[in-house]
Amino acid sequence: MHTGTIKVWNDDRGFGFIQRDDGPDVFMHVKFLAGTFRPAPGQRVAFDIVPDQRSSRDRADGIRLA
Repeated sequence: MHTGTIKVWNDDRGFGFIQRDDGPDVFMHVKFLAGTFRPAPGQRVAFDIVPDQRSSRDRADGIRLA
């Protein structure tokens, strides 16, 4: 499990980026939230990192408030 802070969030498009505590920023998407919270910049979150099937980058999964 990793932790970080939501750095950027586009509510209209449902995606953004998390500034990880232990590495580079990671992509996040609304469909990978674990719960019903509304993401916002500055929120502390915990998440897993998995390969994104649609691109060559990693993405956050199981995103939850820390």
